Amino acid sequence: MKTEKDTFRRYTVTSALPYANGPVHIGHLAGVYVPADIYVRYLRQQGRDVLFIGGSDEHGVPITIKARKEGITPQQVVDKYHALIRDSFKAFGISFDIYSRTSNAIHHETASAFFRKLYEKGEFVDKVTANYFDPEAGQFLADRYITGTCPHCGNEKAYGDQCERCGTSLNATDLINPRSTLSGAEPVLKDTHHYYLPLDRYEPWLKEWILEKHRDDWKVNVYGQCKSWIDHGLQPRAVTRDLDWGVKVPVDGTEGKVLYVWFDAPIGYISATREWGQEQGKDWEPYWKDEETKMVHFIGKDNIVFHCIIFPAMLKAEGSYILPVNVPANEFLNLEGDKISTSNNWAVWLHEYLEEFPGQQDVLRYVLTANAPETKDNDFTWKDFQTRNNSELLAILGNFVNRTLVLTQKYFEGRVPEAGELTDEDRAVLEALPHFPGRISASLESYRFREALAEYMNLARLGNKYLTDTEPWKKIKDDEARVRTILNISLQVCANLSQLGEPFLPFSMQKLRDMLGLELFSWEEGGRTELLQPGTLLSQPGLLFSKIEDSEIEAQVNKLQATKETNLANNPVKAEPQKEAVSYDDFVKMDLRVGTIMEAEKVAKTKKLLKLKIDTGIDQRTVVSGIAEYFEPADLPGRQVCILVNLEPRDIKGIPSQGMILMAEDADGRLVFMQPGDKVSPGAGVK
Repeated sequence: MKTEKDTFRRYTVTSALPYANGPVHIGHLAGVYVPADIYVRYLRQQGRDVLFIGGSDEHGVPITIKARKEGITPQQVVDKYHALIRDSFKAFGISFDIYSRTSNAIHHETASAFFRKLYEKGEFVDKVTANYFDPEAGQFLADRYITGTCPHCGNEKAYGDQCERCGTSLNATDLINPRSTLSGAEPVLKDTHHYYLPLDRYEPWLKEWILEKHRDDWKVNVYGQCKSWIDHGLQPRAVTRDLDWGVKVPVDGTEGKVLYVWFDAPIGYISATREWGQEQGKDWEPYWKDEETKMVHFIGKDNIVFHCIIFPAMLKAEGSYILPVNVPANEFLNLEGDKISTSNNWAVWLHEYLEEFPGQQDVLRYVLTANAPETKDNDFTWKDFQTRNNSELLAILGNFVNRTLVLTQKYFEGRVPEAGELTDEDRAVLEALPHFPGRISASLESYRFREALAEYMNLARLGNKYLTDTEPWKKIKDDEARVRTILNISLQVCANLSQLGEPFLPFSMQKLRDMLGLELFSWEEGGRTELLQPGTLLSQPGLLFSKIEDSEIEAQVNKLQATKETNLANNPVKAEPQKEAVSYDDFVKMDLRVGTIMEAEKVAKTKKLLKLKIDTGIDQRTVVSGIAEYFEPADLPGRQVCILVNLEPRDIKGIPSQGMILMAEDADGRLVFMQPGDKVSPGAGVK
């Protein structure tokens, strides 16, 4: 069977373009940039021709919202955060071949040319539609500039594109009582002209390309989300917007319109490649137009539809570009049990980590890989960060390397001793070594980075156990020849660790190679049992990792707690204005009762919905509620709630929901139960 190296001549690896409206946090790193960098470093060590593309996404509504809040221009916003993001990535060791930005002239030129080619080929649908317009601000409103009540769960702070409580995708016109976030005015519908990409035309092709061709090689979460979109039927999607910030639509009569950011941003990968080609004096086109190139997109799960359905449809429509071979999207990383929130400063920011933990980039890389959200959302805690450093990096990998080098320095003046007669114990280690590159490689080629890292650490465990079991410090007086063999084998393990650990721990492995006097070998050189020749003089040993003290972790936990307290102080719960008065006769029609939750389970393919079975005293009924983000199903049975039992039933995700439980929202936006203080019988009325 041919390997990927035989099949593909080169590799184009992209990483999602972060919005330049704030710094990078650990959720971004775990979801996209750490796995992408591991993969790219591995490819380079294989000797493959690989181009690693990154850049800042500098258009779209989030940028204009940030500029409005800070009272500066969008350009000032992106200039500030592009520099911060770029420099943070570089300091953290994300090894981009180019880190570009979509405000560059070359990107505007590339995106305009791409649009114009599709326009001239007749690939767009030209439509006039009614969009929301703010009569006071005098402008059309993008989805995120409109808030209102979600028609599905009643959340009064839903956006025009999505309700962040129940997770339902919305159109702005779905909202009840919509309001403009610019002026607070009620928006009005006004006709506007836009171009649409008719995704429905590409549905048959996408079914074949994704659902048949990539059924077995794409990750389950990626394939599943694509299948869900396709099964529901694809609809035309606008590619232009009424904004003044972005790539101008290159067609006459479109003043005041720009390319929609979802159309513009992925073209940033192409423009960045063109920029790299100009800088390096190389031909950029083979990386995008040669079928012998493998393209891989690293993204978070919120970008799956754009990179697996929309961008491929754009490339297919253009006609001259290759398509991605894989899109290994990760799930989300939470922080200390709560969803990371940039607006609430609930995050571990990369630039702050680099300042507060100087020289410890690899610790964070290790923790984020070992706990990567590859198949489900995972949680980062500072305690786990400390434990993984102290109990794994320090106690296993660092301890083995340090003991081996210190003993070599002590007993043999820092020179690699020659191995003598081998025991079965020695042979077991030497026979195991050649298998590690292949096992690690198989996991990396399949985008299973947690598994690859675990296999690498098994090599460190092998060496650590071997050194502990053979006890050279006890044998040195009576059997120096035996100690020479033990340390030679231990040093060969160290040498292999320095090579195979490069993708995961580049800073530490460079330090280790410096101590061993080694260059970085090709991946195929890993697993050899004679990477270090007898007589080689080693440098003075140093520590690869240091212990992280309780006080350091306490400082980080206190920092997060202070953030919570600040959010609470700055965002107290504001009482909504009284709603329109209702008559007593209308009020008494509402049948409010106490119910007891009997069963709870998550609704499949949703993030925020729970299916509850509730004893109302008059029956046992099903209620679908958007509370999964705040409560685990296992914690709910036996809990009492206030429930509106005579609410007209509604079908939610195919489940008949018979009623509504009453919740309150605290200052952090978390939902809390409105439940009776004392245990009462189900069915008791709420008076």
